[in-house]
Amino acid sequence: MLYSIVVPVYRSNTTLMPLADRVAAVFQEIKEAYEIVFVEDCGGGNSWEVLRTIKEKYKDKITIIKLSKNVGQHNAIMCGFNHVKGDYVVTIDDDLQCPPEEIKKLIVEAKNTNAELVYGIYVNKKHHVIRNYASNWVKYIFKIVFDAKPDGSSFRLLKRTLVDKLLRHTQPFVFIDGLLHWHTKQISYCVVEHLERQHGSSTYTISKLINLTSNLIFNFTVLPLRGITYIGTLTSLVSFFIGFYFIYNKFVHDVPIGYTSLVVTILFSTGLILISLGIIGEYLSRIYMLQNNKPQYSIEVIE
Repeated sequence: MLYSIVVPVYRSNTTLMPLADRVAAVFQEIKEAYEIVFVEDCGGGNSWEVLRTIKEKYKDKITIIKLSKNVGQHNAIMCGFNHVKGDYVVTIDDDLQCPPEEIKKLIVEAKNTNAELVYGIYVNKKHHVIRNYASNWVKYIFKIVFDAKPDGSSFRLLKRTLVDKLLRHTQPFVFIDGLLHWHTKQISYCVVEHLERQHGSSTYTISKLINLTSNLIFNFTVLPLRGITYIGTLTSLVSFFIGFYFIYNKFVHDVPIGYTSLVVTILFSTGLILISLGIIGEYLSRIYMLQNNKPQYSIEVIE
């Protein structure tokens, strides 16, 4: 049995060698074959030099890939999926907040349940309170869009058959957990440890989480478009009754209509139109990018 570990790398040169050493120790203990695929997501610093040192140390156990531009965590993982050979694939972050030793729990859970997908879930995430709040918001949106349990994480184990299904998707806007829930209901969960960050600070900023939420909403659901329809219908009905009320007062009670109500009505309807055009524009821009065949990632070097 061969296990492939996919690690997206972004400005984490201090944790990469300990990560590789600890993964090696885990598989030496359980006596299983493994490989690690590191994908350097053009984060700068000397991460690539560290990866080359790891490659020299572990030889054929390691594949290192350097992307030509930053494409984000999910696209970097998709790049790793395209280069794995294992029967099972584990994804893990590069910051050591999830100890590599917890991989054993995912493997045991997969063997016990025969699930296609096993998520490691955290009882107490050691992130900043604002980051945790933003993550919970993403999970809330995920639950609405997929009507699924939103307890996933970036620490997961997948069967190779499931990975092969993901590789059929080549769109540039990727949300891996969304694709996973499209393709399988055989999902299991196990509790794993989550540690305080020992080196540097999180590179998953609020703006990146907002972008992730945007991808989740506009790539996997048409709820915003339906929302426009419902709001437009409701606004039309309200406007009709308001208009009827003013006309009635004008002809029956000779009450002047005045400019205030007219200005408010125009501003409200104009704002609604602009919001609607913005939402439609989001969908059109993504259709345009798909038609342009924008790649998920571009590889500069692979060793």
